[in-house]
Amino acid sequence: QVQLMESGGGSVQAGGSLRLSCAASGYPYSSSCMGWFRQAPGKEREGVASINIVGGFTLGGSTVYADSVKGRFTISRDNAKNTLYLQMNSLKPEDTAIYYCAAQSPPCSRGFQLSAKGYTYWGQGTQVTVSS
Repeated sequence: QVQLMESGGGSVQAGGSLRLSCAASGYPYSSSCMGWFRQAPGKEREGVASINIVGGFTLGGSTVYADSVKGRFTISRDNAKNTLYLQMNSLKPEDTAIYYCAAQSPPCSRGFQLSAKGYTYWGQGTQVTVSS
């Protein structure tokens, strides 16, 4: 059974940093697409960042970010630990949301990596709150 478990959320002041982690277990696919999404109260879920994985390794050049987080957030993956990360710097109050880890196989087609519809597996989410 595939499980994605997020951790690392919390409350910070604007300008602060947090690092989210997503540990994947029971995940049988060596090639896939993994991403971070977020959902603020009253808003639709939106894609934040995504990477493609081929043969168990991050595919170079496959990283995609939402415009709102470019230059502030960094997605990465520890291939050995099968863990996805989201380093969030220079946080803003508008980054406040529940953050979800998601995965699908096969790898995402370009242009669709930040579309929630294509993802099969989801974590339960972790709350990030940024105060001004």
